[in-house]
Amino acid sequence: MASSWLGQQSLGSVAVAMNSKGFRRGSFQSSTSDEDMVEIAGGALDFSITDDDPPLDREMLGGFSLYNGGGMNGTSQMMDFLEEPLPGVGTYEDFNTIDWVREKSRDRDRHREIASKSKESTWALIHSVSDAFSGWLLMLLIGLLAGSLAGLIDISAHWMTDLKEGLCLSGFWFNHEHCCWNSNETTFEDRDKCPEWESWSQLIIGHGEGAFAYILNYFMYVLWALVFSLLAVLLVRGFAPYACGSGIPEIKTILSGFIIRGYLGKWTLIIKTVTLVLAVSSGLSLGKEGPLVHVACCCGNILCHLFTKYRKNEAKRREVLSAAAAAGVSVAFGAPIGGVLFSLEEVSYYFPLKTLWRSFFAALVAAFTLRSINPFGNSRLVLFYVEFHTPWHLLELVPFILLGIFGGLWGSFFIRSNIAWCRRRKTTKLGKYPVLEVLVVTAITAVLAFPNEYTRMSTSELISELFNDCGLLDFSKLCEYVNDFNSTTGDDLPDRAAGPGVYTAMWQLALALILKVFITIFTFGMKVPSGLFIPSMAVGAIVGRLLGVGMEQLAYYHHDWTIFSGWCSQGADCITPGLYAMVGAAACLGGVTRMTVSLVVIMFELTGGLEYIVPLMAAAMTSKWVADAIGREGIYDAHIRLNGYPFLEAKEEFSHKTLAMDVMRPRRNDPVLTVITQDSMMVEDVEAIINETTYSGYPVVVSRESQRLVGFVLRRDLIISIENARKKQDGIVSTSIIYFTDHSPPLPPSSPSMLKLRSILDLSPFTVTDQTPMEIVVDIFRKLGLRQCLVTHNGKLLGIITKKDVLKHIAQMANQDPDSILFN
Repeated sequence: MASSWLGQQSLGSVAVAMNSKGFRRGSFQSSTSDEDMVEIAGGALDFSITDDDPPLDREMLGGFSLYNGGGMNGTSQMMDFLEEPLPGVGTYEDFNTIDWVREKSRDRDRHREIASKSKESTWALIHSVSDAFSGWLLMLLIGLLAGSLAGLIDISAHWMTDLKEGLCLSGFWFNHEHCCWNSNETTFEDRDKCPEWESWSQLIIGHGEGAFAYILNYFMYVLWALVFSLLAVLLVRGFAPYACGSGIPEIKTILSGFIIRGYLGKWTLIIKTVTLVLAVSSGLSLGKEGPLVHVACCCGNILCHLFTKYRKNEAKRREVLSAAAAAGVSVAFGAPIGGVLFSLEEVSYYFPLKTLWRSFFAALVAAFTLRSINPFGNSRLVLFYVEFHTPWHLLELVPFILLGIFGGLWGSFFIRSNIAWCRRRKTTKLGKYPVLEVLVVTAITAVLAFPNEYTRMSTSELISELFNDCGLLDFSKLCEYVNDFNSTTGDDLPDRAAGPGVYTAMWQLALALILKVFITIFTFGMKVPSGLFIPSMAVGAIVGRLLGVGMEQLAYYHHDWTIFSGWCSQGADCITPGLYAMVGAAACLGGVTRMTVSLVVIMFELTGGLEYIVPLMAAAMTSKWVADAIGREGIYDAHIRLNGYPFLEAKEEFSHKTLAMDVMRPRRNDPVLTVITQDSMMVEDVEAIINETTYSGYPVVVSRESQRLVGFVLRRDLIISIENARKKQDGIVSTSIIYFTDHSPPLPPSSPSMLKLRSILDLSPFTVTDQTPMEIVVDIFRKLGLRQCLVTHNGKLLGIITKKDVLKHIAQMANQDPDSILFN
């Protein structure tokens, strides 16, 4: 039972004996309270450059060093000669994993201290109240900053996208739409044409008609696309290499406990914001939604430095980042509730109830801020907001499910193709030329996109066009039906015969689909900010619209068929092609990301209608089932595995019958386990061990002969403590004895001063017996976020299992290359 175990750990018990008979998997789930399970999420491991073969690898940092109450708590001092803990002790290096248990223990100690002091004075009470309020204040700031940056990105990207086609004479800062809004000579039918907006051919040669004008516009479109993408890749390469990609795989890894310094820093935020605008404006097949999550998390991480309790505690900071991810999706789709569910379902590893509430508040503030900025001038948070009014019929579930099947197939095809291409990029010379790759893909995209009006427009505008429900005032090709005004009643138009414009639009959309399907494979993963939500939705929306128009025409010409006769009479408005586009978009996005609940909520927040939840749910679930049948991983998990990030997936079951002794190190032919004795080693002996090995921690035993376990000490803490002792404590020399016991061992009077380091010793490292089933060990690592676990037999230390060993073992059991579990 988790609660009783952790109670034993906190009392400082040396080892926990768990045998396969007495400790069953079910015991982890029998706890009566969520709190009993300990507020831990799956940690990740440290992949600093180390030798992989020795039994104690560098990622094995101390497990429960502060959880036991005998460690660095409020009452004990770091060393006898110091009044307070040394700076640097308990902190983490780059590419290390955090110790969830120690961080949570620190936070609990801090809470107890504040609570006890709050009764002593008014000032302490005010401090206590401000500490409790600081989390909500931080969420407010994150929401304001994320919403403001999203508005800036939306406005800038809209303007720069239109800049490829022309310029506004009344003010170069106006995009095409705003330019013509301000014109007094704009008619409703030609609302995209006004004298104030001139194409590049009109500006350069004075007229916009003819072959030469078309070629000039074509050339300027490609030129601007190349300029934007070149600027984006050069900025990323020169100032913030972490600003490329979508950022969601890395954020998932960071939220699981891994540290990647600079990934959420101020330079990454600035460069990602600027280059995201450039990348979207260049016309590449990418979206801004995924990178907006990265931008919001950067905001959260930077603002954490304003508050001590978040600045000094990595676990608390990860709660903030979970809420920031929710705010990012909130402003990306205008879907605050969907953002919270996305953070819970897709990116967060540890999501306590208070984080849920704070995520909700951050998403609300972010959405409100974006709504106040009103970047699209239509009082909506996204460009492709749409409302449908026609109810759907039960028989339409069949085409909706077909769209789900397509979404699953497309998702699997995309993931396999994209991962294969990204692996080729990593393993061949292609990866050495990121600038050239971006320019080539941009050139191909721009050259193929310009002739087709559906690929020339931005992908968000394309999705808006495809989602649109045709009305009397729509003049796009997709709405060029043969009108019979005698049968028109009110605002609803009946199903009508398709006109020449619709047929032209159909083949243009088919060509756009082929381009989007293939070019997105090569675009996602390049060295520019690139999201996957919008291209995936565009592919699904095109297929959905094509199917919707097909169904509409089928119902119009064959309304007497049995399948239509009951609910679709002649002259009725039965089929809504825009709804099919929306369902197709959801299906393809679900097939690529394997989102379900959050996806459906995001889509119905986009449409503002609860009536279409069932079609969306049917498509999303079908898409996930089909995609999971072909391959279990979503695109983000696949990229985590490709990059070798230390991420222990909580959703997958471990069902193999192996034991802890099969996985632990040292193995049979390995060198013996490197240990430190509790009271018989000199400073020079410990320094020799530190210099000769690259391990990140060492078990402390009573003696080499007995191998009875005392605790676990971190390499970093040892180095800092010994260096400070040499500088500040008189009499500490190379021959000084280091002891980890309460009382110093008896020594001759002439011997040098001894160094007591019991305060940095973790007295309750997590231990299992050598007969513990690995499925239990894997569960422990997942649920407690361990870095390492010591293995004992009858109380004697046998070996150690690290998070890296667990990941390698899982890969080996799945017939994958275990050496791929390396941070690259």
